[in-house]
Amino acid sequence: MKDYYSILGVSKTASEEEVKKAYRKLAHQHHPDKAGGDEKKFKEINEAYQVLSDKNKRAQYDRFGTAEPMGGFGGAGGQWGGAGFPGGGQWSNVGFDPSQFGDMGDFGDIFESFFEGMGGAPRRKTYEKGSDLEVQEQITLEEAFGGTIKTVRLRTFVQCAKCGGKGAEPGSGFEKCTTCDGQGQIREQRRTFFGSFSQVKTCAKCHGTGEVPKKPCATCKGAGRVESNRDINIDIMAGIDDNQIIKVKGMGEAGERGTAAGDLYVRVRVRPHAVFARHGADLIVTRDLKLVDLLLGKSITVPVISGGTITAEIPAGFNLKESLRIAGQGMPHIGSRARGDLLVNFMIKAPKKPGAKAKELLEKLEKEQ
Repeated sequence: MKDYYSILGVSKTASEEEVKKAYRKLAHQHHPDKAGGDEKKFKEINEAYQVLSDKNKRAQYDRFGTAEPMGGFGGAGGQWGGAGFPGGGQWSNVGFDPSQFGDMGDFGDIFESFFEGMGGAPRRKTYEKGSDLEVQEQITLEEAFGGTIKTVRLRTFVQCAKCGGKGAEPGSGFEKCTTCDGQGQIREQRRTFFGSFSQVKTCAKCHGTGEVPKKPCATCKGAGRVESNRDINIDIMAGIDDNQIIKVKGMGEAGERGTAAGDLYVRVRVRPHAVFARHGADLIVTRDLKLVDLLLGKSITVPVISGGTITAEIPAGFNLKESLRIAGQGMPHIGSRARGDLLVNFMIKAPKKPGAKAKELLEKLEKEQ
C-alpha cells in the first residue's frame, strides 16, 4: 500500500491547506520539464494529492488503505481518469486548479496553450490599437466659472504622415505574408508531459493581417506611426468641478498600421481660491461684520465670482450662526443656465470698550428689546 501522507511529507492530521501547500512545493520541484525533474516521482505526488485533497477519497483511504472503491485512478482512463486529466477532468472534484501553477514556469503555459487550442476558431490578433492616455490640466476657479480652452501638448505616437499610417512606402503596396501564407496564423506542435498538442498562434511577421508591405515605410519602419509632439485644444465647459475627467475620443496614442487610436482623458484640477470655497455648485465666502453695522441695519458688500461686489441686507432676526444665502451667485451647472448660490458666513468683530455716551445708548437699546 502506498503511503500518500509520506509521499507528500504531511501528517495524517494535515489540513486541506497543508496538503495543497506540500503538493505545490513538490510538484514544482519534481516537474519533468524542469532541470532535475523526475516524471515517476511527479506522477506519484499527483496520485497522492488526488486522494488526500478529496474528502471522500481521503476518508476511504484512511479506512481501507485504498481509494479504488471510490473511483480511484483506474478504469477506462487509466491512472489519469476519463479525459486524460485527474478525475476525468473535473477540476472542482479533485481540487486540481490550473491557476495554482502560476508560479511554475512553463507548466502553467501548457494548460493555457491546451485550452486555447480546444475552442474552435482560434483567437486572431491584428496590429495593436493605440493606448489611452491621461493628462492633468490645472485651471483657476474663475476659468471653471466661465469655461475656457486649454492647449495640451503630448509626446506620443502619431500617425505617420508619409505613409498615412499604412506602413508601406507610398505606391509600393502590400503582398501576401510568406510566413503564414496569407492566413495571419501559424500552427505549432508542442510536446508536453500530457502529450503532443497543436496550437494556433498569430503570425509574428504580419501580426495576423496576412499581408506585409512590399517596401516598408522608411520613416516609420512599417509601423504606421512615429513618436512626435501633439497639441490638442481642450474645451473646458463652464461649471466643471475639481478632479472631473474630460474624454477626447481618438486623441490618444495612434494605433499600429492604421488601427484605431486610443482616447485622451484630461483630468481637470481646479486650484484653491483665496476668497471662495466651493461646495458643488455653491460658493462660500466669509465676511467680517461689525456689531454696530448689524445694529444699525446697514447693508453689506460681498465679492462675487463674476467680478466686483454686490450689496446684500441681513434680514431682521437673522441667526448669525447660519449662512446668508444669496441665490444665483454661485457656479454654473454644466450644460445649464442655472447657477448655484453664494453662502456668506459672518465673523462678528467685538467693538472697542464703549464710552459713557455709547454705553448710555446701548442701555436704552436694551430696554427697547
